[in-house]
Amino acid sequence: MAVHCSLVIFAVVALMAPSISSATEFVVGGDDGWKLGVKYDDWVKDKQFFAGDTLVFKYKAGAHNVYKVNGDDFKSCTVPSNNSLGSFTGNDTIKLATAGNKWYICGISGHCDGGMKLKITVLEGAAPSSASTLPATSFQILFGMIFAFAVNFHI
Repeated sequence: MAVHCSLVIFAVVALMAPSISSATEFVVGGDDGWKLGVKYDDWVKDKQFFAGDTLVFKYKAGAHNVYKVNGDDFKSCTVPSNNSLGSFTGNDTIKLATAGNKWYICGISGHCDGGMKLKITVLEGAAPSSASTLPATSFQILFGMIFAFAVNFHI
């Protein structure tokens, strides 16, 4: 009877435990990274961005940079005069904190006009989870086993 009770408890806990969602990290430009010659409009087409996700701009430091700009500056490739708005490390990480349109450009002369510009739309809410199609995540299974063990042995 104890084993049967454990299995029922395990099943209930595994199915009811909240699934852990994780944010997605996007390397801008994929394997090409942040450089001239990459079609960022094409790269972004099949992606969905959500608050909590992260953009990583990978490039050779000194050869490029990244500025977060507004829509007008994006269109005109206007580099902000305030360098604190730029990133210059070659491995720049930008957390997408809020929903809405986001614009990024390279501030090296001619690079934005040459196509080093990225526009994305960050969507409301969390990324869709595939957990609903799976019976339980690894975390849920482990949690259910621990809980069932504890109930069985009154720990």
